[in-house]
Amino acid sequence: MMITIGNFLFRYRNALFPLTALLLLLPGAALFADPLHAALLGALVASCGQLVRALTIGLDYIVRGGREGKVYADGLVITGIYRHTRNPMYVGNITIAIGVALASNSWSTVCVTVPLVCFAYVAIVAAEENYLRGKFGPAYEDYCREVPRWLPLSFGNWGKLWSTFQRTTFHWRRVIVKEYGTPAGWIAALCGVTLYNVWSNGNWNVHDVRVQGLLGVVAATFGLWLLARILKKTKVLRAD
Repeated sequence: MMITIGNFLFRYRNALFPLTALLLLLPGAALFADPLHAALLGALVASCGQLVRALTIGLDYIVRGGREGKVYADGLVITGIYRHTRNPMYVGNITIAIGVALASNSWSTVCVTVPLVCFAYVAIVAAEENYLRGKFGPAYEDYCREVPRWLPLSFGNWGKLWSTFQRTTFHWRRVIVKEYGTPAGWIAALCGVTLYNVWSNGNWNVHDVRVQGLLGVVAATFGLWLLARILKKTKVLRAD
């Protein structure tokens, strides 16, 4: 059942996941009296998730974007951050989702969005694992026994992290080319919902330094996104 759900979500994830942004507007009891405090906490949590994604892509990127809407993988990647968790990109995604949910400053959003996103990725991982077991067999089973599905909780796993950084080249160009859209998306969502909360609380004042700061972050984010896109399209930057 979970594999079937996971295959469905994997196929339509690009259309379905953006719809979860609507959950940011769910009314509910506030987490903080000041929505900016929720925004700061959310930004901190989401930044941790973004760091995980950046390290994953920069150290050893795995090509698992699917083929014709189905789960697909060229090879079994077990290096880079994949030495420590089998699904680092999804760990990053879930952490980002938690951060943006916290920024909504609504308990309803947190209580609905976080379990929903976690369930979606658990289902997708079930579908991917089913495919990988079928394609790579014993090699994948050995990998599963050595590396945790989600979080590297053992001390031994954390101990290997430094050696991973030491012996792996970090490809920063690849991070920019492959990843520029992700931070732009969640930063825009986080700032947008915070501005909405400020407005709905009746505290909107375009001359307020906090409002101007949020608008400035949105403008800067869009500018950096546009620059990265131009550099990618003109092939000034290439994913090496």
